[in-house]
Amino acid sequence: MQGRRGRAVPIDHSGDLPAVAVRLQEVFGLDRHPCIGPGRVPLRLTLLSPADRPVAVTTDLPGFPAGGCGEVRRAMRGRYPRHPWPEDPAAARPTRSAKPRRWAGRGVGGRPGGC
Repeated sequence: MQGRRGRAVPIDHSGDLPAVAVRLQEVFGLDRHPCIGPGRVPLRLTLLSPADRPVAVTTDLPGFPAGGCGEVRRAMRGRYPRHPWPEDPAAARPTRSAKPRRWAGRGVGGRPGGC
């Protein structure tokens, strides 16, 4: 499967439904659940944190923001504050990047002063 940011994502066909593991930020902006094949079989999406750890599994991506997304968002905002966690993921742009660190007033290695 081709990810939204151009990254190739392998599909696991070993279970009852084909499955994909993808970072949660990479599915921002999707308004339809991804399906494959002529029968339009829905993919089981394992949504990953920025550290590539599973945080949720869904077969209904459009319904996810109304269901468990708020809880996942609160937990991930506290753990990964540099990553985007929008109120409406369907309206957000997909990304793999984090906000830049703020090094103003810091020395080498993030320590105050010089060396």
